[in-house]
Amino acid sequence: MNRIQAFMIHTWILTKRSLIVLIRNPFTFIPNLFISLFFLLVYTGGLSGIAQLPQFGGADYLSFILPVSIVSAAVGGAGGAGQSLVRDLESGYFARLLQTPVTRLAIVLGPTIAGMLQLIVQTLIILGIAFLLGLKVEAGPGGVLVILLLTVGWGLAFAGYSVAIALKTKNAQAAQAGTLIFFPLIFLSTTFVPLELIEAPWLRAAAIINPTTYLFESMRAVLIDGWVMGPVISGFAVIGAVCIVTVAFSVRSATRAFKRE
Repeated sequence: MNRIQAFMIHTWILTKRSLIVLIRNPFTFIPNLFISLFFLLVYTGGLSGIAQLPQFGGADYLSFILPVSIVSAAVGGAGGAGQSLVRDLESGYFARLLQTPVTRLAIVLGPTIAGMLQLIVQTLIILGIAFLLGLKVEAGPGGVLVILLLTVGWGLAFAGYSVAIALKTKNAQAAQAGTLIFFPLIFLSTTFVPLELIEAPWLRAAAIINPTTYLFESMRAVLIDGWVMGPVISGFAVIGAVCIVTVAFSVRSATRAFKRE
């Protein structure tokens, strides 16, 4: 067996293990999914009237607010990768893994891939509920695929950060606290209204430099306008840049953790 085959087998085994643990403990992800769906229903029911403003261009508010629900679910779901590693560290399973010939990168990728698969299922559930509420995707099935890819990209970026914090702190509370930085990013953005309606200069400036803004705008483009490629390309470019930074951070943290162990 060559190194590539060994890497793929080890990654599959550890991903399968993480998925089994996740299925056996559904309350690790059900609350996050419930909160995201709750936000979707509340925001749609309570704020939909502002979609009558000219700045919305006649867009359905459900299509406008849906990305917020999806991204908030992505933050909570991808954070499970870091929590999974913390549990392994605290139980001693991580140390035992390092005594085996398992590929070191697979130890990190296993829970990360499991988190991405969980995220895809969560996003499909949220989209399914949105369709029941009357959602129409102007870009068609291809637009749904774009939303899934953007969500997975954002989840990967967040999972990389979550894994890095978990490996550096080796503490569940510290790892969870470290991931809270992503929630302000969601709300310091074009969360509820378009950029044109944000009047506070500091909040407008925060939204412009916030990568979450470009994620929202790319999703809203395929939901509301159809195949408008400018926002979509910008969204993928920003997510790609964030992924490079956070994944590199996680690889560096993993290398140091392996050396310490």
